[in-house]
Amino acid sequence: MRPARLSTGGRGNARGRVPLVAVAHGSADPRSAATVEALFARVRRLRPWLDVRVSYLDHVFPDPHTTVAGLAAEGAGEVVVLPTLLTAAYHSKVDLPGVLAGVRADCPWLRVRYADTLGPHPLLLDAVERRLAEAGAVAGPDTALVLASAGSSDARANAVIEEAARELAGRGPWREVRAAFASAASPTPDEAVRELRAAGAERVAVASYLLAAGFFADRVRSRTLEAGACAVSAALGDRPELAEVILHRYDAALRAEHVAQTPR
Repeated sequence: MRPARLSTGGRGNARGRVPLVAVAHGSADPRSAATVEALFARVRRLRPWLDVRVSYLDHVFPDPHTTVAGLAAEGAGEVVVLPTLLTAAYHSKVDLPGVLAGVRADCPWLRVRYADTLGPHPLLLDAVERRLAEAGAVAGPDTALVLASAGSSDARANAVIEEAARELAGRGPWREVRAAFASAASPTPDEAVRELRAAGAERVAVASYLLAAGFFADRVRSRTLEAGACAVSAALGDRPELAEVILHRYDAALRAEHVAQTPR
């Protein structure tokens, strides 16, 4: 089945600026791509002169190869490729670099700057706290917090989530903050809720450290509520903090002296 086509935005290399190519994971759930598109519409509103294109590694068209090669065909000599992912793991370290190797083979004159993933970044934790407040979760000595991420087979990516949990613990009077993983690692979010309740937490809130609504967000919500969570926040999604992080990553990639020939 041909993937759905979504608007890619941007019209040429506006005002000579280096185009931004966002690469999201992609999902069969249309809510996910709709969230990503809304987020980058916010980015365009912040910088209306910037040519912003959105692409997806799976399920949704356009793919990053088509998008970057298309910009080269339009006359762009340089692009910034942004892995729109919360942690650096397999997709940013293997999948996307493989795609860009193919682009370089087809367009050897094109300079590709490879930006860092969105996380870790303090503004993401600001977005987590915003979403928790929207869900009615209030930090307190009797309330514990579970930071629920998608999880990865990459231990370094999971360690980033654990560090984020420690940083959140230092921000507010939570009884405890524990990292949890919806796949590939433990504890799962529902296990973490049960363990915290068993350890004496009167209430356990769950922060969905996920980019967009979809399979993982639904599973985190349903299973943690069944396990006794008092509140579950929505995925981070179209929040101003994420748009700021995106532009920070873009600007940092442009400031870097080295233009990456091989994405790091």
